[in-house]
Amino acid sequence: MGRGRRKVEDPATARRILAAAEQHFAAQGLAGARTEEIAVAAHANKAMLYYYFGNKRRLHRAVHENLLRQLRAAVFAAPKTNLSPGERFFAGVSGYFDFLATHPNYPRLVQRQAIEAGRGFDWMVKEFFRPLHQEFARMVKEGIGSGEFRGVDADQAALMSMQVTTSYFAAAPILSRVVGHDLLAPEAVAARKRALLDFLRHAISRNGAKTR
Repeated sequence: MGRGRRKVEDPATARRILAAAEQHFAAQGLAGARTEEIAVAAHANKAMLYYYFGNKRRLHRAVHENLLRQLRAAVFAAPKTNLSPGERFFAGVSGYFDFLATHPNYPRLVQRQAIEAGRGFDWMVKEFFRPLHQEFARMVKEGIGSGEFRGVDADQAALMSMQVTTSYFAAAPILSRVVGHDLLAPEAVAARKRALLDFLRHAISRNGAKTR
């Protein structure tokens, strides 16, 4: 009972620990991150870290769950009314892009998990990535059915929409050196989003139909 009350009374501590852990895990991975350093960065102590999250591995999972819940909310935050199937698809892609633009640690965290390719990645695929892909593919199929989209391969269109978006942010530090300017600067990110949505519209929409 005391534990439950304490969490309710001080949720800010847990949020600070999550935020600090996100930074450390993205930079150093699960093995390299140190709970002592995370606690100091969160203006907490190790006892509080273990109190809220149990151990480092559980904290690592909590960081991913927190980000992935936000991602799912961003993709599906578009209003369902007054939007055609095609417009819902582009709203979802826009939400996905905006999430990555405002969560720079996300690509690095996911890449680390994918490289390890163990149970720590399997649950992410099952609970988040596969349903996300299926939802994008469903929206493409509905757009085809409504006549807004050409008869494209819905699975491939969904995968490419996700991959092209994710790869931009994952590779931006390297590609910035290639093009000679910061691809994560606000104006560069805005230009990329316009280009991405324009590309997708012309790739799958009939007559390159514009969306809201």
